[in-house]
Amino acid sequence: MGDMSDGGIVCEGLVRIFTAQGVEVQALQGLELRMVTGEVVALIGASGSGKSTLLGILAGLDKPTAGSARVAGHDLVTMRSAERLRYRRSSVGFVWQQSARNLLPYLSARENIAMVHEMAGVVPRGERKSLADELLAQLGAAEFADKRPAQLSGGQRQRVAIAVALANRPRVLLADEPTGELDDQTSAEVLAAMEVVNRERGVTTLIVTHDAGVTEHVERTVRIRDGRTSTETLRSRSTGEDGVAVRTAREYAVLDRAGRMQLPADFVSALDLRERVRLSLEPDHVRVAPDREEDAS
Repeated sequence: MGDMSDGGIVCEGLVRIFTAQGVEVQALQGLELRMVTGEVVALIGASGSGKSTLLGILAGLDKPTAGSARVAGHDLVTMRSAERLRYRRSSVGFVWQQSARNLLPYLSARENIAMVHEMAGVVPRGERKSLADELLAQLGAAEFADKRPAQLSGGQRQRVAIAVALANRPRVLLADEPTGELDDQTSAEVLAAMEVVNRERGVTTLIVTHDAGVTEHVERTVRIRDGRTSTETLRSRSTGEDGVAVRTAREYAVLDRAGRMQLPADFVSALDLRERVRLSLEPDHVRVAPDREEDAS
């Protein structure tokens, strides 16, 4: 599985229960997620699926009710406040959907990075300017380094936001709907910029989104439904005999440690599966069949 200590993410059996006006809401119901150092994963799910709750936990802003979560060598469950502050300053970077949350409006792109350096004190003074220039160049943002957010397009603002998120050399980058306010072409440009920094800086990158278009840009997509990771799609590129590049995508159900998995909703409805199903072990697969009395003959 590769090295987890410096930039990996491992969540096992994550549960998060919120209580509002005496009503319990299970936002996460035993979620599993594993990412190796340097991997890029899209986490996709509808509104209310639990992806925002997961992001809050990974960001160190919230704690799970049960289960375990480790990011870049930090145990997010047992972590005390001093380590939590250190984690949020130097181990993990964030990009939010709303550019107003990412950038201070009265500072230029370069000054926004300098502000992060000054506040966190993580990067030695002598290295700050060259790191800022390097990040802006890698993100194709060098030519508007001295412009303020209001002078930039949405896509340019998000590229600067990624540079700001990476200012303290974090091992992990968390992006919450980073293309949510952008059109398709601009989204593709921002995602391509994220791919570049991932490749050149080895930053483990989790992109949380409900936009299926994002999945075209990553090799692995994890789908979250009802507070659990339900399926994963792995994409690969190969070159056919005719020399043409072929992209294939294969979807898998996620099996947890207890042997549980979620059947996709369209499978369930197609066979009208309800409450109980019949399982039979075949030589090389498990058969799942509706529990119907008339089938028993």
